[in-house]
Amino acid sequence: MTEVSSYAAKDIQVLEGLEAVRRRPGMYVGGTDLRALHHLVYEVVDNSIDEALAGACDRITIIIHTDNSVTVDDNGRGIPVDIHPQKKVSALEVVMTTLHAGGKFGSGSYKVSGGLHGVGVSAVNALSEWCDVEVRRDGQVYYQRYERGIPQEAVKVIGVCPPGVTGTRTTFKFDPTLFKGEGMDYRFDTLVQRFREMAFVTKGVTIYLLDERAQREMTFHFEGGITSFVRYLNRNRVVIHPVVHVEKQIDAIGIEAAIQYTDAYNESVYAFANTINTIDGGTHLTGLRTATTRAINDYARRSGLLKDTDVNFTGDDIREGMTAIISIKHPDPQFESQTKVKLMNPEVQTYAQQVIGEAFNTFLEENPSAAKAIVSKCLTSARARDAAKKARELVIRKSALESLTLPGKLADCSERDPNKTELYIVEGDSAGGSAKQGRDRHFQAILPLRGKILNTERARLDKILSNNEVKALISALGCGIGDNFDISNLRYGRVVIMTDADVDGSHIRTLLLTFFFRYMITLIEEGHLYIAQPPLYRLAYKNQVHYVYSDTDKDNRLRDLGAGAEKAVIQRYKGLGEMNPEQLWETTMNPENRTLLMVGIDDAAEADRTFDMLMGEAVPPRTRFITTHSKEVRNLDI
Repeated sequence: MTEVSSYAAKDIQVLEGLEAVRRRPGMYVGGTDLRALHHLVYEVVDNSIDEALAGACDRITIIIHTDNSVTVDDNGRGIPVDIHPQKKVSALEVVMTTLHAGGKFGSGSYKVSGGLHGVGVSAVNALSEWCDVEVRRDGQVYYQRYERGIPQEAVKVIGVCPPGVTGTRTTFKFDPTLFKGEGMDYRFDTLVQRFREMAFVTKGVTIYLLDERAQREMTFHFEGGITSFVRYLNRNRVVIHPVVHVEKQIDAIGIEAAIQYTDAYNESVYAFANTINTIDGGTHLTGLRTATTRAINDYARRSGLLKDTDVNFTGDDIREGMTAIISIKHPDPQFESQTKVKLMNPEVQTYAQQVIGEAFNTFLEENPSAAKAIVSKCLTSARARDAAKKARELVIRKSALESLTLPGKLADCSERDPNKTELYIVEGDSAGGSAKQGRDRHFQAILPLRGKILNTERARLDKILSNNEVKALISALGCGIGDNFDISNLRYGRVVIMTDADVDGSHIRTLLLTFFFRYMITLIEEGHLYIAQPPLYRLAYKNQVHYVYSDTDKDNRLRDLGAGAEKAVIQRYKGLGEMNPEQLWETTMNPENRTLLMVGIDDAAEADRTFDMLMGEAVPPRTRFITTHSKEVRNLDI
């Protein structure tokens, strides 16, 4: 019989103060990875946004310093500094060191709040190597410093400020003993996307971001609010009608929505609760979708555009080409977790459905030409979706029948555990031949594609499913597509795009990324999609061979050779087919040596806009992009 360990009162561990946050950071900021690192900044900025929502703040400044510390400064009311009646220390210290402490739990300080649950700034403090807070209030500047969440001294006055000047400045440096790993620093572009969204949904506030590391800066201010947001998302698309906007308050809950249809084949719908981007949606998003589906079906019936024998449009039919933002302001929002990715309040669905339904019905009645264009698009979408369903069933049925041989030229692996297998998608028979010979057949499968797959940004699903290369890809992965997509059936734990380092290779990679983003986004979200990094050069000197992956690496390696650099033999790889199987294995496919880039989505709205701009119908935005970035191009093969 095994020995049973002690389990008595003495074994019950109590984590005092912020120790729980340091022990289990995942519960508070989602972990200690790069996403969680940026979440630290968002938590502090959320507090400043709360001041803006309360009407007490109209400017927020965020500065990334050269040492990777971050300052967030606002002109809000300033955190109270007087002595807290229960804790007997300054209210500032209570806010910074106590979970579930803050003005958001009282009855009057905040009507609505984005920095919810009261754990945000204290959790950031706990996970920081050090944190300095300055409060401008009552004509004085108050200050306190913390190290790993522990106050180093009592709150003290360090200066004076002009009458009427108020606000809070928080500067913190993340704790490198918790947030560790290569490349653990803030990404300017990731922060830009977040703060642009915040400025859109917080009408009238100015957000200024400065990165002192690279001297980059951005300022955001949108008087049009979410209407401006929809126009921004659609600026590269052909729109069918002006933006429909509605804003109303019911039972202290503010409901605001903006909707516009375009000629696109995909939807771009984003939901916010108290300025927080709820990326997993929730009851407010359900209310929006139900309202628009019902309104369009009702109008189509009344106007005779849908016959008695026709079935109603589905939600998928309605959403094709719809760009929409829903933003709600709730005094007591309920979320699935502290990271606030999904709103759960049931009453919000009812109110959103009511407010948006009334406004959209009115718009359709008052704008018959726009209404007819929307219904016509839904009809085309419904027909295409029916054709796609038949094509998809054919693909699934065919792949089930051919499950022993599998599609096309797929060279499968012997391992059957998806957690241990990899599928390399390569271009052409030449690279496919090298990859098949060089791979480890036990766990690596190879799928060569012939030529360039269809541009899925410019085609509906029915046309996409008639493309042989796409069908081969769907069959090989085994998890279906669209409505039938099921990630649990994925046959390979890693799906690796491996293309040549030239213009055609980049184009094929972009076409594949577009397909995965539009039709298998779960693959990306759950970390299954990767991009291989084949070397650019082979450097041979005497009996030594070095593979380098960039021009900078090549120059550094040649510099290390000194006088021998002139005798080094340099080979530039233009394609994977130029490598023999052993070289391809050693440089690009061997888990011991290779470099793989995981494909992620920091900001879905920006990714949506970028794919639309690069791969969509409109030419001028793509021309501007190419002109703007042409000087950054390296290794261009013409």
